[in-house]
Amino acid sequence: MGNQNDAPIYEALQALKINKVVPFDVPGHKRGRGNPELTEFLGEKCLSVDVNSMKPLDNLCHPTSVIKYAEELAAEAFGAAHSFFMVGGTTSAVQTMVLSTVKKGDKIILPRNVHQSVINALVLCGAVPVYINPQADPRLGIALGMSVSDVRRTINENPDAKAVFVNNPTYYGICSDLVNITKLAHENGMKMLVDEAHGTHFYFGEDMPVSAMAAGADMAAVSMHKSGGSLTQSSILLCGKNTNADYVRQIINLTQTTSGSYLLLSSLDISRRNLALNGKQTFEKVKRFAEYARSEIREIGGYYAYSRELVNHDSIFDFDMTKLSVNTLGIGLAGIEVYDLLRDEYDIQIEFGDIGNILAYISVGDKTKNVERLISSLAEIKRKYGREKQPPLSSEYLTPCVEMSPQTAFYAEKESKELSQCENEICCEFVMCYPPGIPILAPGERITKSIIDHITYAKEKGCLLTGPQSMDVSRLNVYKGGK
Repeated sequence: MGNQNDAPIYEALQALKINKVVPFDVPGHKRGRGNPELTEFLGEKCLSVDVNSMKPLDNLCHPTSVIKYAEELAAEAFGAAHSFFMVGGTTSAVQTMVLSTVKKGDKIILPRNVHQSVINALVLCGAVPVYINPQADPRLGIALGMSVSDVRRTINENPDAKAVFVNNPTYYGICSDLVNITKLAHENGMKMLVDEAHGTHFYFGEDMPVSAMAAGADMAAVSMHKSGGSLTQSSILLCGKNTNADYVRQIINLTQTTSGSYLLLSSLDISRRNLALNGKQTFEKVKRFAEYARSEIREIGGYYAYSRELVNHDSIFDFDMTKLSVNTLGIGLAGIEVYDLLRDEYDIQIEFGDIGNILAYISVGDKTKNVERLISSLAEIKRKYGREKQPPLSSEYLTPCVEMSPQTAFYAEKESKELSQCENEICCEFVMCYPPGIPILAPGERITKSIIDHITYAKEKGCLLTGPQSMDVSRLNVYKGGK
């Protein structure tokens, strides 16, 4: 048992500063002295600990001392058997889960509303996605969680699949029944992988949805930099007791940098300590902020700030109460329009806006006056810019027709066509709104008229569409072998 008061990486960096070691190694800025402008911008304290791996600081690729102890403390704090500090974001953690579980030709069961990093991993390894059609809320126009009955049916239809992949929670705060889905996966000899990019607080707060490790999952990717307080791009990969952690580290080292940033590593170390010691109080405050904002936004009228009233114990097994997700169609504006108005007219930067919803990320760093400013700005947007109520979208989710593996399509001979001319073609690249980074199209999928209409509508509303070589998404790369 470790001591959660310890922060071994942070303490080793502090000792390095005290000892005033003379640097004849990289980085070349030499504790900031070689780049005064950068030092002035970021601060001497920051640059003084932007250092390279050395004996007292351990090595991220093969940790034996302070990093090893820090990862052990994190595993204990999160209730995992093993943990790995990731400096390539949760993208690298998600891809490690996939690459360490499936290989070329293997099947993996997953919802279509996965992050692009999952399908990117399939492009790399050649595994084949078996999508479960997530149910959709017709009022909100968002994909929901994975129904246990749908998972059971898909497993029965694909008994040779190697793993089941679940989002917990979704970007909007929707949670699936992790305990029973994990049980189903294990009963059928499959691994359970969980993307918990937005679920760090599940491990520390009270009255939270169940976490992946508590549910018995094999691996979980946790974005400490989102609700955990660490620096952007720092993440933790958690492993259960039946996962071969030594093999997982080998997979990590295939793609992760050999020059791990000690700024990111120390932020993970310090943030883990803070959550282990103060997480309960921290996330209680966040929940209070979110609940207050929800109730006030509902009072404005037109907006729908949704919460646990959505729970149906199936496709919405639970809801993350810290999420401030708001449907905007009731005031006649798309979510992305409200997003743009908040940023351009009120100097408020929220997390994202899609066609029908916005998400304002609430954290312990927020203040009451800032929450009040968001509420009053939404009220003024309704008064000044509101229009006739928009009809609800049939679904934000578009059922994919997978014609070939993502890897085969991505590397296939392809040709560029005008978007309007792509109906019934096979797509060879990604198209997604970012954030949240959930593909509208992925390599290997059939392009339908409804997908073309969806992309066109998203462009008209100002959504940031990413993925294709065509930066304005006026053209798509399609399979040259024909329809």
